[in-house]
Formats: sequence, structure tokens, C-alpha cells
Amino acid sequence: MTITSKNIIIRKAVHTDLDAVENIYDELHQAEEDNQISIGWKRDIYPVRFTAEEALKRDDLFVLEYNGIVSGAGMINNIQVDVYHKAPWEYDAKDDQICVLHTLVISPRVSGKGLGTRFVRFYEEYAKEHGFSELRLDTNERNKAARAMYAKLGYKEISIVPTTFNGIPGVNLVLLEKMI
Repeated sequence: MTITSKNIIIRKAVHTDLDAVENIYDELHQAEEDNQISIGWKRDIYPVRFTAEEALKRDDLFVLEYNGIVSGAGMINNIQVDVYHKAPWEYDAKDDQICVLHTLVISPRVSGKGLGTRFVRFYEEYAKEHGFSELRLDTNERNKAARAMYAKLGYKEISIVPTTFNGIPGVNLVLLEKMI
């Protein structure tokens, strides 16, 4: 599935996209280290190039091109994070009904243009086309921008779980869901 609209293409990633995705991760780490954003990720821990490489191997890495440049990425699959299994989800969906969005990133160079929203809409369409009815995702409690975007798009925060997440200790992980 590929989505094309004015200046935006969202498509499955290919090997040659890995450098661009890694660069976005680095840009976000730098912006966090410079206190320009608060996501809760850590350089050299998560996300890193290996994160994207593994997603590419699973064939669930997607990229967003803006004006011909890879400017965003995310993973779409039905792999639920371990803390999801004990969460008080509002909807009691079976595993094969659940689609999960992981590690949505948009380059700080193009933030504020609605690209994160556009990627989430792509995720929703992808889920519908593949027969999923329950959408789940998570974000760090510190990531106020993502939380606001997800709320605006109709995602409900169902729990905040303290955990070690992707190798980062002390994360308060916000679990969100939406039925489509």
C-alpha cells in the first residue's frame, strides 16, 4: 500500500531508506539533548539504526517522503509490547484484530506541517485494508506533543504503565487505543 497526496508519499521502506531513517533518529536525539523536544528516547539505546533494520527485515517499516525527501518513518504490525497484555483495554480484541503503530518519527526539520497526523491516518487506512478493527499504540508520558496529536485524532489513553522500555529505564508508558 502506498499513499500519495500533495508533496507526500507514504510507502514501504526499502534498504536504501535506512540511512535517512537513522538520520531522523539522530535529529530527534539531538533535539532532545538540546531541550527542544521531550520524547524520552536515548541516543545509542533507542531508536537506533538496528531498530529500523529489524523492522525492514520484518517488512513492517514505512517511510514518509515530503517533497521527495524521507522525512518520517514508523512501524505498522500486530506485535504488541509486553506491557500491553496486562493493560485494561476498553475493547477486548483478539490478537488478530489488533494493529499497532510503533516508533513514529517525523524529522524536526519539517515538524508542524501535519506529517505526523498524515502518517497516523495512513496507519488507520492500512489497518482497515488489512482487516484490523482495534488500533493500539504507546508513547512516553513526557511526549506531550504526541499525546495531544493522538487525542485530537480520537485515541483514548487507557493507562500509564511504569516500565523499562526498549532498554530505557524509568519510562511511564502511555497506552492508547482506538476502535475503527
